[in-house]
Amino acid sequence: MTLPENRIYLASRSPRRRELLKQIGVSFATLLLRETLPRLADVDEAALPDEAPVDYACRIARKKAGTGWTQLIQRKLPPLPVLAADTIVVLNGCVFGKPESSARAQEMLIALSGQTHEVLTAVAVAAQNGTQVRISASTVRFRKISEREISMYLASDETYDKAGGYAIQGMAAVFIAEITGSYSGVMGLPLFETAQLLEESGIEIFPDRQAKSRGSL
Repeated sequence: MTLPENRIYLASRSPRRRELLKQIGVSFATLLLRETLPRLADVDEAALPDEAPVDYACRIARKKAGTGWTQLIQRKLPPLPVLAADTIVVLNGCVFGKPESSARAQEMLIALSGQTHEVLTAVAVAAQNGTQVRISASTVRFRKISEREISMYLASDETYDKAGGYAIQGMAAVFIAEITGSYSGVMGLPLFETAQLLEESGIEIFPDRQAKSRGSL
């Protein structure tokens, strides 16, 4: 059953995730900050001992969504589904998150150069019926990247706040020789898995815009 309001809370400030949700017609920011939770309370993203990358990504996404759900209940906001996601890059078993410095971003790009890595994005939806998680796994092969190209890319500031230090939808697209899997998943929100979770939580994908318009009159 579709929820009457057909909206969600987005437990993320990522502009990429906002764009992808708009792409499938999910309303989450029509009332400005009402549908977008404030910055989450600190979520410890440290990996557990011997934790597999898939388990890590799923656990963090679930934790972010659960934290968001707790916040909206505490603030007595409408109990709409809360969407969260977590993206990591995995190279030879080593997890690359968001680089904390230019030096770390440079290290990541040097390591990825000429290699094939995995991008895991876990998406979680917390709602009244509990929290559900889906995982998207894609493989990305980089061509060899020169030191000059890495320096120029770092100067663009595009590397920051991106798992693995690069944005597939940006200038780093020229580094990618091959991708297998979900393009939107590599961007940070796998739309196939996201749509499944939202529909299970009563959110209509590609809503009837005419009916929506009539209802707002």
